[in-house]
Amino acid sequence: MFKLVALWSAPKPEDVAAFEKAYVGTHAPLARALPNLAGLETIRFAEGLEGAAPDYYRIAVMSWADKAAFERDGQTPEWTALRADAGQMLERFGVTLASSMGEDA
Repeated sequence: MFKLVALWSAPKPEDVAAFEKAYVGTHAPLARALPNLAGLETIRFAEGLEGAAPDYYRIAVMSWADKAAFERDGQTPEWTALRADAGQMLERFGVTLASSMGEDA
């Protein structure tokens, strides 16, 4: 499987409800609409290791059968919509988004 991991920073406390509404109600469904996506797992972190604060607020793990399937999705209107929505969330909530990709080991 080829995977992309997206790591979101925390929104301001007063923006958490609006961020969650946008993420769960719009952003995740846009990701699930990718035609070649094999799986999507999202996690909202509550704590870090041994009670520390979490390093990230939310992550998404997106899976494709292989890199070619990912690359095909990168050429779709659904991918364009997902990227545009991520940009709007970054601007609206002042969060950051880091990502990395790779194959299962």
